[in-house]
Amino acid sequence: MKKAADHATSEDVKKRYRVVQWATGNVGSRALRRAIEHPQLEVVGVYVHSTNKVGLDAGELAGVAPIGIVATNSMADVIALKPDCVIYMPHVCNFDEICQLLKSGANVVSTRMELQNPNALDPALAARLEEACQQGCTFIHATGSSPGFITEAMPIVMASIQSRLDHLGINEFADVSSRNSPEMIFDIMGFGKPAGPANKAALDHKHASFAPSLQLLATAVGLPIKYFATHGAIGLARNDVKIAAGLVPAGTVAATRSTLTGMRNGKPLVSFTSTWYVSSDVDTSDGEEWKFCTPSGWHVVMMGDCPMDLSISFPVAPENYAEMTPGLTANRPVNAVPYVCDAAAGIRTTMDLPQIIARLN
Repeated sequence: MKKAADHATSEDVKKRYRVVQWATGNVGSRALRRAIEHPQLEVVGVYVHSTNKVGLDAGELAGVAPIGIVATNSMADVIALKPDCVIYMPHVCNFDEICQLLKSGANVVSTRMELQNPNALDPALAARLEEACQQGCTFIHATGSSPGFITEAMPIVMASIQSRLDHLGINEFADVSSRNSPEMIFDIMGFGKPAGPANKAALDHKHASFAPSLQLLATAVGLPIKYFATHGAIGLARNDVKIAAGLVPAGTVAATRSTLTGMRNGKPLVSFTSTWYVSSDVDTSDGEEWKFCTPSGWHVVMMGDCPMDLSISFPVAPENYAEMTPGLTANRPVNAVPYVCDAAAGIRTTMDLPQIIARLN
């Protein structure tokens, strides 16, 4: 595996990697744009699921000028391109597809949370992925913003000046009132729904999405988590709320809060709390007065022998927020492509790679 310093040489900067963007949804189209603009990447193909997108130019799908590469929905077409890496970002993870790509000789970098910690996978599935990597001499890595950057990359840096970790608390705040995505806001996130208990399915999703990443971090610093506990609450709008996606009536869900806590030796070692909302004027189901951070972002507190309190916000105008947010998830995996292509075969995590240094325009 190359050292980070090796990756900074002039020869490495000149090296180019052939990539295929797999899926062009909200995040995928932004990843495609970043790949087109990346000084070390050459976009040679695009895979799309919608037949309406087949034949469209990659530039059109990315919102930039045409580049002469048209989209396909054929796996055979992708494999025939012999890409160095496939940037895999579908809405649903298909392990048959991934194994086929890996066996063909294409490395894979992904935003799929199922792939961030191989130890959290079913052992048979992990073995199958590892076998595909060995057969194709390929590498697979998954990352993103949350989980990923804020649960792994940033805490690793913060822990590097500690000799003891007492507790790591990560708080995520997201005001989604400017997102004009009715299906996501009302159907998936549950805003505008009648009052009821915290959604168990949502809590299960939070556990499945974030526990593997937090366990990866805790294990890396020598403090593996014994078990994770989840709890959640909702905030009901005190008044009607008009948002970009529609109307959230008074008395319906306008905010959600869920917490995942990793326990070690009977004490909480790590916790991740997400507060997602379309209004801060709410009555909370837990009776607590919630803190709402504006603009959206993260608040990270690491308690140890060198305590740290870090706040990260996104200083963009509300009307530009929806345009900015896809890059939070899309850019890191694209920036990781050169590291993925140069790594040893197998399933690799944030802990296995050198620090990712972006090559910017």
